[in-house]
Amino acid sequence: MTQTPLALITGGAQGIGYACAEALKEDGFDVILADINAEGVAEAGDKLGAVAAITCDMGDVSQIEAMFARIAEDHGPLSALVNNAGVAMPGDFLSYDLESWERVIDINLRGVFLATQTAARSMVENGIEGAIVNMSSINAQVAIPAIPAYCASKGGVMQLTKAASLALAKHNIRVNAVGPGSIDTEMMAGVNANPEAFKVAMSRTPLGRAGSAREIGDVVAFLCSKKASYITGETIYVDGGRLGLNYTC
Repeated sequence: MTQTPLALITGGAQGIGYACAEALKEDGFDVILADINAEGVAEAGDKLGAVAAITCDMGDVSQIEAMFARIAEDHGPLSALVNNAGVAMPGDFLSYDLESWERVIDINLRGVFLATQTAARSMVENGIEGAIVNMSSINAQVAIPAIPAYCASKGGVMQLTKAASLALAKHNIRVNAVGPGSIDTEMMAGVNANPEAFKVAMSRTPLGRAGSAREIGDVVAFLCSKKASYITGETIYVDGGRLGLNYTC
């Protein structure tokens, strides 16, 4: 009997993470949701029919290690990992505090590294030709001065994705990233509530609209599927054309 492939999605209680889990479940995966929001992840897990919903702070090494140990013991090895959990923590560059910087880097980059390494070790040990997808951002390429740690972390995720893909290619484990643009999620709520800010955001998005969380989820599901079997080390930008925009046009 063929075992149903198992996928872990961090930051899975809502938004892009939940949409990724939904798309993967439709593609035949059993899904595990992890999130720092205990109540939210439990509700999301029930709604989706996840095999588990785990409370985990992806900035806390001990919690990450405990989560993977629990998954291995209770559910077996992963076939796919989606490193989606992340925070922005905006602030003025000249007064940006080190505590905020470290918190963003811990969750967005260190947590991604540790989860990728741990999942990959298990895949290798169990002979699984798995897929890992990291959530980067267009801010790996373009910057916003009010979110310096976020920009640095997402650039780091892009490079970590490349390094991991090279290290794991001999095991047929593929590692890719997705870089969203302006997506209609809670993180964009402040922009959506301000007509002028929304107009500015859409002025630099050639398709002229915000993307949906499910549009990101579908790309993640594609990268986890056999349809993407010859893609590794890439960051696919799902941004409505924003990175290709020539401001002189």
